[in-house]
Amino acid sequence: MNIRYSFFLILLFILGNAQTQQADSFVKENFTKQEFYIPMRDGTRLFTSVYIPKDIAKNKKYPFLMQRTCYSIAPYGENEYRRSLGPNKYLMNDKYIFVYQDVRGRYMSEGTFTNMTPQVERKSKKDVDESTDTYDTIEYLIKNIKNNNGKVGQYGTSYPGFYTAVGVLAQHPALVASSPQAPISDFWNDDFLHNGRFMMGYFRTFPVFGVQKTKPENKAWYTDSMIRSTSEDGLKFYRDMGTLKDGYEKYYKNNFFMTEIMEHTNYDEFWQKRNLLPHLKNVNHAVMTVGGWFDAEDLSGPLNIYKTIEKTSPKAKNTIVMGPFSHGGWGREEGKHFHNQIYFGDSIATYYQKNLETKFFSHYLKGDSKKDAGLPEAMMYDTGSKEWREFAQYPPKNTQKINFYLADKSLKNTAGQGSSEYFSDPNNPVLSSDNLKDFNGFTPRNYMSEDQRFAVGRPDVLTFTTDVLTEELTFAGEILAKLNIASTSSDADFAVKLIDVYPEDFKPEQKKDGVIYGNYHQMVRSEIMPARFRNSREKAEALQPNQKTAVNFKLQDVVHTFKKGHKIQIQISSTWFPLFAVNPQKFMENPNFATKEDYTKAFIKVFGDSAIEVQVLK
Repeated sequence: MNIRYSFFLILLFILGNAQTQQADSFVKENFTKQEFYIPMRDGTRLFTSVYIPKDIAKNKKYPFLMQRTCYSIAPYGENEYRRSLGPNKYLMNDKYIFVYQDVRGRYMSEGTFTNMTPQVERKSKKDVDESTDTYDTIEYLIKNIKNNNGKVGQYGTSYPGFYTAVGVLAQHPALVASSPQAPISDFWNDDFLHNGRFMMGYFRTFPVFGVQKTKPENKAWYTDSMIRSTSEDGLKFYRDMGTLKDGYEKYYKNNFFMTEIMEHTNYDEFWQKRNLLPHLKNVNHAVMTVGGWFDAEDLSGPLNIYKTIEKTSPKAKNTIVMGPFSHGGWGREEGKHFHNQIYFGDSIATYYQKNLETKFFSHYLKGDSKKDAGLPEAMMYDTGSKEWREFAQYPPKNTQKINFYLADKSLKNTAGQGSSEYFSDPNNPVLSSDNLKDFNGFTPRNYMSEDQRFAVGRPDVLTFTTDVLTEELTFAGEILAKLNIASTSSDADFAVKLIDVYPEDFKPEQKKDGVIYGNYHQMVRSEIMPARFRNSREKAEALQPNQKTAVNFKLQDVVHTFKKGHKIQIQISSTWFPLFAVNPQKFMENPNFATKEDYTKAFIKVFGDSAIEVQVLK
């Protein structure tokens, strides 16, 4: 290590300590911390920390800003203070009564933990879910914390985003503002599953979600089950592991959540109960849902929650924000903002925090909550033109649907004759990345905008590309893959990628060392679909070998401008490893328990009347 680099690390350490001490000092000087258990209607007690402004008084009342989480509300102890409070420093400095709570079965709270707690019918006090826990918590706080102003807001990112979204259903009269951020909405198509296909890139996370505690815990109790990395080559772990069945039996046989995923391969009652969307009705307060276009974990959740509230609760003050962020990236400022290797601008998180998040909570919690805050209906970052766009409704009204047909290795405006064919071998799957270190990650992040040149030319990847664009083309809204396929096998997955191909002489405004940006194949959107669920999520169906079959599915939304001089590309494959578990390509009642002997090679055709349907801004 050279002296200059050592000095740099020391400087970072000093600055980090200074920031920590400054934050610690502000919180301790301006807030009093209280800890207590709040009883729920069924008698279960939830551990709660409350930070109360020291200048609170009868003539200076404050609202509550609350986060409920399964990830610990540490530090524990009334003399131990968090380094910062709330979702951003601007709200912290403006001061609120900040509330943090461990949900049922987690850390210091009582009860049993359930992933994506189902909503229940309320027939007695024993019928509880996360929305009743939210209601009971708010009721207790309003009655027991003096000099509050009678208003409550809630927020959270990722799993806490789900608790915020389901907390919307509490419908407590004091709850006036909710901001679900990167929330789960339907467990069948968020986080661990995409259209029912298991996301192998989450494999290392299961100790966090599938090990119950046996007593109150102020530290993580599941760490002994964590899988340690032994090589910088993260692909080696997945290669050595074998099948999904092998990995389950070796690492997680006693993990209750992994067992649930392995056993419930169809969209049965288990998953149906974990779909929040059918319950989002009669929303009666302000909601600002936040997501990231490059969120590898929860992209569909924010979009679907916003769209559902729009349909079911048209009078609700309903706002959506989608930025150029990975999972939760809006919560931390990075200065020059990159996702993976692509630069999107400066201080983007700060812009969001100051102009959107702080304005939202400040207005509804400290202002007139009956009036609109004046935020845009939809604040969407265009990941191609690299600028924020405001829309009066979303998807935008002024769009038209266009089909790009997949024919003769080209994207065309008319259907083609014949078909394109590729060879798919589960024993030699298409890699999801050429960054082997990334496979050691806790969850995937970079692949959402990664250069896809590594996949071009493989015999198991089809590539369709437009001519060089002579004018800009902005996709804004939903994308639908409408594939007509035929396979020699009885089952197959279809992974579809939408790609922005840069000009050969492209020179970015900001770049990372060692990256070749000329002819960069930036992934814009992608999704995977098991053909077994093409007609029904509840009942899987085999493919009839060599029979032309329709497989239609959503790729999720984009707001992306393909610039003049660029090209639009679609890649299709049937494996995407190790991001997703390999489909054996042999129809099985439960493919999660496939062995290597079940792996079946296949020749797969994509017919020229297949298309990608997009919404293009006029």
